[in-house]
Amino acid sequence: MKQDKIIVKTNSKTYPIIIGSNLLNKISNILKFNKLFFYKCLIVVDKKIPKKNIFILKKNLNCKIKLIHFFNSSEKNKNQKSVNNILDKLLKNNFSRNDCLISLGGGITGDVSSYAASIFKRGMKFVNIPTTLLSQVDSSIGGKTGINNRFGKNLVGTFSQPDLVITDINLLNSLPRREIICGYAEILKHSLIKGKKNFNFLDKNKFKIINLESKYIKKAIVESCKIKRAIVQKDEKEKNMRKVLNLGHTFGHAYEATLGYSKRLNHGEAVVLGIKTIVKFSLINNYLSNNSYNKIIKHLNDLNLNYELKKYFQSNKILQILKFMKSDKKNKSKNINLILLKDIGKTIINLSFREKKIKTFLQKELIN
Repeated sequence: MKQDKIIVKTNSKTYPIIIGSNLLNKISNILKFNKLFFYKCLIVVDKKIPKKNIFILKKNLNCKIKLIHFFNSSEKNKNQKSVNNILDKLLKNNFSRNDCLISLGGGITGDVSSYAASIFKRGMKFVNIPTTLLSQVDSSIGGKTGINNRFGKNLVGTFSQPDLVITDINLLNSLPRREIICGYAEILKHSLIKGKKNFNFLDKNKFKIINLESKYIKKAIVESCKIKRAIVQKDEKEKNMRKVLNLGHTFGHAYEATLGYSKRLNHGEAVVLGIKTIVKFSLINNYLSNNSYNKIIKHLNDLNLNYELKKYFQSNKILQILKFMKSDKKNKSKNINLILLKDIGKTIINLSFREKKIKTFLQKELIN
């Protein structure tokens, strides 16, 4: 299968995203072709990664010193302690900023690794090899790094672009369906932001994409990356336009945090639930038409993604949900900022709502 190369150009750095099959075996040539050289590397590996993939990567890396750091990837471990463990390993082995940190794992591994790389000696080389569909279409692109703390999700971090992203679609084959759904949530989000052509492609081919048919999953990944690239290039540090990428996430992040980042609801499922919530909120506030709302809900229901808020929360959790929504990074006042949907492909940013209005909405959702 032919490789695709997407160039991301931001004010701080220009870097490529390489998308294709069997790329771990070709990593030495990929690094050489992209003029990325280093003497030492530390590979931060999600413990769930199959050992054969770790072996293939290490075998094909053309550098003198290759160290492995295993990371138990979870939202609860996405914290400063995990970052410090990586920094300690880099310091003990006398890494320089010209050496490289490589992430082999999903979005959590990538976020923790990229944050560590961005603050080690004020920035070292960083290569991201995302291994989940979610990280391949979302977190590996755009340079957001970050960790969680007791006040909420991703509240500590930096904007630091990678030197290279290598997206090997073969790595998806070991994932359970739940993880594929997790990534599909972000692909769907991007299509709702971009336009009806992208949404219609997903609607027509959703089962082929979910089943990882190579032609369709690759196209879905490439198109999703292009959508995010276009937005990141115009607004690298989320001052205005990039906020649109948070469609469904203000609710979704609050749901995750309220459940204590438990396995009951993973990030992608929280995004699906967040998208369902925000399209309903857009509908009842007369921003979104019934026709567009029904198309989106039918798409989710066809894929059996008919998650319901009542399955996860009772009304006594609403104040906790609101507390996490208020601590969201986008808020600049006592109100809560939300990204709303006007139509498939048309969003509205910088709208803020009083806490009471959202509270009333959530109460109705949990009662009905």
